[in-house]
Amino acid sequence: MTTMHTAVRTAVGWHVELEFEEDDRHTRAVALVRLPDGTEVRAHGHASRHNVDANQPRVGEEIAAARALNEIAMNLLTKAHGEIDDASGRTSHSINV
Repeated sequence: MTTMHTAVRTAVGWHVELEFEEDDRHTRAVALVRLPDGTEVRAHGHASRHNVDANQPRVGEEIAAARALNEIAMNLLTKAHGEIDDASGRTSHSINV
């Protein structure tokens, strides 16, 4: 007789918000992630348009958002690394992207 084990899967969602502030040459983005434990991770990104480039607000938003989300990613890796260390009682290996 063969026993089959079925993994239990849990659906988890994270809410990510991006907000932008723009002028003719600069775009600033704020990214916020709300984790299921109530923790909020926030980061900032920016983009600057060179004066010879066409005014393309969407491109500025994409660059600023990417930079903010990249910072969020690094903050989440740092947070996870600290939680691993706390749970194990030792210093763990670096988590690479």
